[in-house]
Amino acid sequence: MSNEFQLNAEIRTDVGKGASRRLRRLADKVPAILYGADKEPLMLTLTHKDFIKALENEAFYSHIITIKHDNGEEQAILKDLQRHPAKIKILHADFLRVSKDVKIQVKVPLHFTNEESCVGVKLGGGRISHAMTELEISCLPADLPEFIEIDMADYDIGAHIHISDIKLGAGIESVALSYGEDHDLQVAAVVAGKTVEEEDEGAPTPPEGEDEGETAEDS
Repeated sequence: MSNEFQLNAEIRTDVGKGASRRLRRLADKVPAILYGADKEPLMLTLTHKDFIKALENEAFYSHIITIKHDNGEEQAILKDLQRHPAKIKILHADFLRVSKDVKIQVKVPLHFTNEESCVGVKLGGGRISHAMTELEISCLPADLPEFIEIDMADYDIGAHIHISDIKLGAGIESVALSYGEDHDLQVAAVVAGKTVEEEDEGAPTPPEGEDEGETAEDS
């Protein structure tokens, strides 16, 4: 993976809702937890402005992150994030430790390419409907992709792309498909564009006795 992410954190001993509120309000810090890998959970604090900046990069959400803290550094992935409902503010973050020999489950963004040159769009006048924007996968940390690419170029109108149609790459598996064929969900489809009749149906009908273009002054 091309990008490398690091976060500087501090270990915190003052825990609880009250302590977390004080961190966010007075110190502009984000309370966080690091857990997993058969180790004790570690309570951390992150600098809010640095964390927000890291989150601006899409790859951060599906990338191995090096978390540096008072006792050293550890590899982890972002597992959960709590945002303020109205403000650009992070309330809490969960990080899961990773081991190079243990598979992890991560949601990875889907990137749809060649949409404008898609057969059903360019020649058939259709449009692409997205049913999913990310996919949960299982893989070893070394195989974790930043995103999964889906080439839409050859799909015609009426095509339905499912998880099983996606090329995931060596060592990568779909979590959904591991539950069976019934979980082979639709990812995208190429659908017909609106016809003239459909567009006309959405237009308001002139009042009885008035021709199109006739105004109240004309009558």
